[in-house]
Amino acid sequence: MASLNVGNLGEYLREQRRAAQLSLRQLADATGVSNPYLSQIERGLRKPSADVLQQVAKALRISAETLYVRAGILDEREREELETRAVILADPSINERQKNVLLQIYDSFRRENGFTPGPDADVNADADAGFGTDAGGDAGTTRNGDDAGAGTTKDQDPHS
Repeated sequence: MASLNVGNLGEYLREQRRAAQLSLRQLADATGVSNPYLSQIERGLRKPSADVLQQVAKALRISAETLYVRAGILDEREREELETRAVILADPSINERQKNVLLQIYDSFRRENGFTPGPDADVNADADAGFGTDAGGDAGTTRNGDDAGAGTTKDQDPHS
């Protein structure tokens, strides 16, 4: 696969900005990056720093890692993993906690299969993910009564 260049980054940012229904001026206001500079990035005339990309990613609610790969800041061989993470993070049908839990599960499967965790992965993800079994070993029971959507919580009587 060919290496991505700054022009492709700009095109991608423009698509993401339009999908978010933001004008260039609105994105500039949300990021604290000047409107002319953002325009130059979108036209492929400037290569932004990682800090600028992070601000843009946050404002567009997309993965900063995906932008880093597109800008050539991160190695492209990690791209598939990063794209998987980006898809999970962009999914509007699940909340932030659920996204984090899903990423932690993904990382645990990768470790189990001999791959190293991703760049933002927590090595102790399984211990604090809030899923699995409780101290009594009741499978399907959540630890803290949150809205995981499966099983029953420790505090609820399933027959009430």
